[in-house]
Amino acid sequence: MTAAFTASNPWSLLGLCIALEVTATTLLTKSEGFGRPLYGLASIVLFSGCFWVLSLVLTRIPVGVTYAIWSGVGIAAISVIGWLFLKQPLSLAQTGFIVLIVIGAVGLNLTTHTAG
Repeated sequence: MTAAFTASNPWSLLGLCIALEVTATTLLTKSEGFGRPLYGLASIVLFSGCFWVLSLVLTRIPVGVTYAIWSGVGIAAISVIGWLFLKQPLSLAQTGFIVLIVIGAVGLNLTTHTAG
């Protein structure tokens, strides 16, 4: 990726990073402990891409903010995916706490100035 793309769109890159991580986590679940190796291999490739993109994000957004948003939005997304597609239970209390995580991630996004 070019330096101009990285500099002008760090939040988009963070979104891409989150999408890669959530997809990789979902595939890792589908690998059934690497009993289905293609899912496991695909998850490793996507995790590698995720960390590469994350390294670019960290040149523009502070690490604490980046990590909080990356992990918080990832938790929310994978929880919903687990509930919708993997038939994993999600209680009302858990849903409420996930909403709080998302509120925190949005607040961090709105109050953070990127390096430039």
